[in-house]
Amino acid sequence: MFSLRAFLVSNLARIRPEWLPFAEAASAEVPLSRLLRLSLFQVTVGMALVLLVGTLNRVMIVELNVPATIVAVMLALPLLFAPFRALIGHRSDGHRSALGLRRIPYIWKGTMLQFGGFAIMPFALLVLSGFGEAAEAPRWIGYASAALAFLLVGAGVHMVQTVGLALATDLVREEDQPNVVGLMYVMLLVGMIGAAFVFGALLEEYSPARLIQVIQGAAVVTIALNGAALWKQEARNRERAMRPPPVEPFGQAWARLMRASGATRLLTVIGLGTFGFAMADVLLEPYGGQVLAMSVAETTRLTAVLALGTLGGFAFASRYLSRGGCPVRMAWIGAAIGVPAFGAITLSVGPGSVWAFTAAVFAAGIGAGLFGHGTLTATMRAAPRGQIGLALGAWGAVQATAAGLAVASGGIARDLILALPGETAAHVPYVPVFAAEMLCLAVAVAVLHPLRRGAGRQARAAYVK
Repeated sequence: MFSLRAFLVSNLARIRPEWLPFAEAASAEVPLSRLLRLSLFQVTVGMALVLLVGTLNRVMIVELNVPATIVAVMLALPLLFAPFRALIGHRSDGHRSALGLRRIPYIWKGTMLQFGGFAIMPFALLVLSGFGEAAEAPRWIGYASAALAFLLVGAGVHMVQTVGLALATDLVREEDQPNVVGLMYVMLLVGMIGAAFVFGALLEEYSPARLIQVIQGAAVVTIALNGAALWKQEARNRERAMRPPPVEPFGQAWARLMRASGATRLLTVIGLGTFGFAMADVLLEPYGGQVLAMSVAETTRLTAVLALGTLGGFAFASRYLSRGGCPVRMAWIGAAIGVPAFGAITLSVGPGSVWAFTAAVFAAGIGAGLFGHGTLTATMRAAPRGQIGLALGAWGAVQATAAGLAVASGGIARDLILALPGETAAHVPYVPVFAAEMLCLAVAVAVLHPLRRGAGRQARAAYVK
């Protein structure tokens, strides 16, 4: 495994910067191979998301006959931990360690939480499937164990991603941070796409025993990749260990962050825009199948189309921002692209509209990539000195909470409309959801406009440090 990883990293490192814009973040002190190795933590995050939201979601509902409402509650449990991302980032900013480390202890704690959740999950699935002697156990034990596993994995993902991004930005110069952020999120997409293909191949012939093996393998891979990602990334600071700086209370640190120019407006925009882009995440494939008569293979490829659009958005935003572009303007453009994209999706109501629908999904992905990169970079630049972890945690808390609520709201709205008496056209339950997305993004554009007006004068720093 190590030799394969070394082979991939060495070959990716040879790609010229014009073909891989994120490579411009590399320097003599922090080579691209080191950044790629660090980005492996995003691969494990992507793998965990696919396993929870995709594989286990479908298996528990279809094969194990778990009520969809219970599964939805389990998937929502990690949202309970999302608001704590700001606190975790703040704690990592001023963590006191005997070795003088700040970020690595928290990333390792998050890794162990992920591993613990994956370790519990097989026993929960044994009870729910009635496999072997586990059939004698009460079913509620399976529900409780699965809920605990989802909660632990979700908590680990939030902790690893928040502090991992903070560590990545610690390693490079401020002007290189947009490229590093882009690289980290590209690796998240790579992890999700790769995990989807691998899990699909391994579970082509489904059995409870095979699923348990896949989950156990995911636990081992998480430990291995995150361990490789952290190796020699953060230098030990003996002076910091001997004379640790004073720790600012979270309340004071949060108030100082919110005093930064436009910080409150920025967090509001992050919530609105994320809600707008994420509300239809679980509805695009059903819409394609029910309204446009697309096959299972065709709707499955929509995920790749959306991911490619997001990847393109990240790549363009990284190149633009690394050359002094304003992140607020980039976020504004992303939200503005999303409005007509979802309008085009709404107008695609017949089998002959498949190409238009696919192009609109791709455009929505581009808008999401531009918006996500722009808001994340703006958040980092808004952070006062020494508060990068808190700022990233705040962004992650708002983004994760808004995304989770958006997905749940979209599904609930569609089901409520379907439950109304009378016959309705196939596209009718989806139209209000897409319209709500357009409205949220339009409001985000309006809220961003006052910040965007001064973009030309604030090319390097959109906010006062």
